[in-house]
Amino acid sequence: MVTASNSILKGLKSSFKYIGFEDGVSHVEARYPAILFKQQLTACVEKIFGLIRDNLKKEISPLLGLCIQAPKFQRVHGGKSSRSPGSVPQQSPSSQWDSIIRFLDSLMSRLRENHVPSFFVRKIATQVFSFINISLFNSLLLRRECCTFSNGEYVKSGLVELEKWIVSATEEFAGTSWHELNYIRQAVGFLVVAQMREILNKDSQNLTSNSFLLDDDLSIPFSTEDIYMALPAIDPSLVELPMILSGYASAQFLVQPTK
Repeated sequence: MVTASNSILKGLKSSFKYIGFEDGVSHVEARYPAILFKQQLTACVEKIFGLIRDNLKKEISPLLGLCIQAPKFQRVHGGKSSRSPGSVPQQSPSSQWDSIIRFLDSLMSRLRENHVPSFFVRKIATQVFSFINISLFNSLLLRRECCTFSNGEYVKSGLVELEKWIVSATEEFAGTSWHELNYIRQAVGFLVVAQMREILNKDSQNLTSNSFLLDDDLSIPFSTEDIYMALPAIDPSLVELPMILSGYASAQFLVQPTK
């Protein structure tokens, strides 16, 4: 994240230079400096959003890999433990889903503590849940051993915990996150009525590609106009300029009150 932040700050400084502002000396050579600045700032916001999203995917991927299949001792005799009285206690089956909830709690805390506007929090949350949906759904289709009734019940129990988290986070910050889980919710519904396994086994011999898998959407889910409409009015005089920019006299116009 430090490396990413440094590259973003370098981009900002190069933007000032590009539109003619550098080290307090004004050389406005661009024909439309305001438009150029808006384009550079928009690109910066999209870059930051993309970096955050990609890093979150890397963090949550290993956790999701552990949540797609129920522990072996839970899949015996309708979910009853097969441990003998003298065996070593095994990890609770819910602990894997608990790790997902802790990840989401940590994410929300970090965003709130850094005063990220709710507009961006909603977008980040829906992107994370969209990735959860894609990862779990594709894993079910690619791993036939996961298409069992007991495993469907296990994933369903995890989805219940995710729903509770979304409700607790409220629509202001979670947005349409529950809707993003639509495909995995439907897949689990098929599993617990024993249909998905039969359909998959029947059609698996005829599949020539993985065209049935979901694709991850890497597009930026908002526009400059969306940001403008969603963010509240801010008095620039009340905003403290970041230290990295405070040394540039040309950057002071960012916190000057508008006339």
